Amino acid sequence: MNSAPAAKTPRALSYRMPAEWDTHAATWLSWPRRTGQSFRSCYDKVLPSFAEMVRTLAPHETVNINVADSAMQEDAHHVLQTHKVPLDNVRFQRIPTNEVWCRDHGPTFVISQSANRESRTADSISEIRNPQSALAIVDWDYNAYGKKYPRYDLDDAVPQRVARLLGVPLFHPGIVLEGGSIDVNGAGTVLTTEACLLHPNRNPQLTKPQIEQHLCDYLGVTNVLWLGIGIIGDDTDGHVDDLARFVDHSTVVLAVEEDSRDDNYSMSRDNLERLRAMKDQDGQPLRVVTMPMPGVVEHKRQRLPASYTNFYIGNGVVLLPTYRHPNDARAHQILQKLFPDRRIVPIDSTIVIRGGGSFHCLTQQQPATA
Repeated sequence: MNSAPAAKTPRALSYRMPAEWDTHAATWLSWPRRTGQSFRSCYDKVLPSFAEMVRTLAPHETVNINVADSAMQEDAHHVLQTHKVPLDNVRFQRIPTNEVWCRDHGPTFVISQSANRESRTADSISEIRNPQSALAIVDWDYNAYGKKYPRYDLDDAVPQRVARLLGVPLFHPGIVLEGGSIDVNGAGTVLTTEACLLHPNRNPQLTKPQIEQHLCDYLGVTNVLWLGIGIIGDDTDGHVDDLARFVDHSTVVLAVEEDSRDDNYSMSRDNLERLRAMKDQDGQPLRVVTMPMPGVVEHKRQRLPASYTNFYIGNGVVLLPTYRHPNDARAHQILQKLFPDRRIVPIDSTIVIRGGGSFHCLTQQQPATA
């Protein structure tokens, strides 16, 4: 899609969303609440995974952790200390949330491609403290995956609070979108799914071309690629980060179920065919690398959305969710070949996945601007 950008959108003002593998200034997390929906039945069991996530990232970048109040901060601090996590690069931010999925409710950061832009008025931009900021935030509306999990008012306010904290411009697209539903290559292409972005519980008033226009205008892209449906057990209606991820400007890793008897088999084959026919922003075919799936992962007879593509790319490391399955080792090997300059860190996700997501869902990158 190459239509002209609307006035005063990120794309019109020379902003773009960089790729996840570009250098980060920080990673943002939202600490879980004991009474939250996601881990109410396994709160204490999931905390070691959060500690391991912070331990892996903190040596390489600042880790900002959203907490509601001093008591929650003390609890999180105690957990990290108990697990001997170095805290030099850990910052606690007083930003309350309903749930933990910072990828979805957190800010989408965009960076400027023009260092010396003239000052502009704030039509679709609000709360500007520095109109020439190299960093800005896109504040999508958030409705907890089609109002599945009330309340979500605190989650919806997170990007605004982060923008105030950092003193950066804030863009308001005015449509519902979660961060896990998009993946960019940083060069002009975004990957998403029809099942999620076209679901009537998000933006029933918008057509597919209108949604594409919003993606182009607010992510700074020119090319929108659509996969089909998501994996079994995914309550987000099919987030792309459980299916397929860019690992460089032209390479996509796709989760493919190899067992024809599995319910994910036909879905993954359809998405494989789609990807093999797709082209990047320059009209070049994509390179598609297939990633196995970890089979059926259940809790209380409910299938969970376990996928290796829910990895998170940090500075110098990649957090790989594992599920105590033989394919854990294969996933590790595939990612190591794709990221030869980064250490692949497998972290057990068998408790985390009970909440409905894994390490990519829990994180949001803040790109470096210098």
